[in-house]
Amino acid sequence: MAYFLALASAALYGAADFLGGLASRRASTISIVIISQVTGLPPLLLMLLLLPASPSAPDFLWGAAAGVAGSVGVGLLYRGLAVGTMSVVAPTTAVCAVILPVLVEAFRGERLPRPTVAGIALAIVAIVLVSRPGPPGPGAAAAPDAPERRLRSSLLPPGMGLALMSGIAIGLFFLSLARTSPMAGLWPLLASRTVSFVLFGIIALAGSRSLRMPGAVLATAVACGVVDMLANALYVFATHHGSLSVVVTLSSLYPASTVVLARVVVGERLSRVQMGGIVCALVAVTLIVG
Repeated sequence: MAYFLALASAALYGAADFLGGLASRRASTISIVIISQVTGLPPLLLMLLLLPASPSAPDFLWGAAAGVAGSVGVGLLYRGLAVGTMSVVAPTTAVCAVILPVLVEAFRGERLPRPTVAGIALAIVAIVLVSRPGPPGPGAAAAPDAPERRLRSSLLPPGMGLALMSGIAIGLFFLSLARTSPMAGLWPLLASRTVSFVLFGIIALAGSRSLRMPGAVLATAVACGVVDMLANALYVFATHHGSLSVVVTLSSLYPASTVVLARVVVGERLSRVQMGGIVCALVAVTLIVG
């Protein structure tokens, strides 16, 4: 049951990331994150009322830590999805997010099985492959001269740097929530969401950012917040009833739904090399499960 919950959380995380990235292309990333954080609270409060729990002070502290890490991770991810290719940014983030908890477990004395080691190696290959420039769009300009072409090929594609940093932050988010006790229920998520909302609220006020956006974008941001909170709830339940390394890895399969939605809804184009990188990323996550 725990692993089914983890896979369900992956599907919802991927859908939430797609919605957040899509909305961030038409409005400020900060505004989208704030709206999504707020709209995720009502379903969380409802679940808190329906599911009794006995949280302790450390549970709230770990939830707050998850809020800080999650804020950084989500902000960077949505921005990366907005400026880069979703089908490339999402798998890169997932690979980084899953490697970090596995390495932490190894540092704490857990012996890594051979499939996990192979998965980490394949993950590095995946990052290299998806980092290659993709095919030009329909309106691309004429090919540049050789020096300019060499300069462009040496640079990371848009969103890759953000994806790498986001993956590290999301990995810390996963680790923090996993440290909460089963008796805490979903209360650590309340601490996490409160900290996240306060942080982004301060950023918005400091930058005098407006939260106004078109109705369609607002609806997308609201849907993103609700779906993301449901994914978080499923992940927390999964960590309390299954192996952390397996649950984290299965939850990190979320790029699959992001890639499918980006292909179907947005019609993103990928080169064969990038497609190979995405396949490697998904295989790597599966191997890390062991």
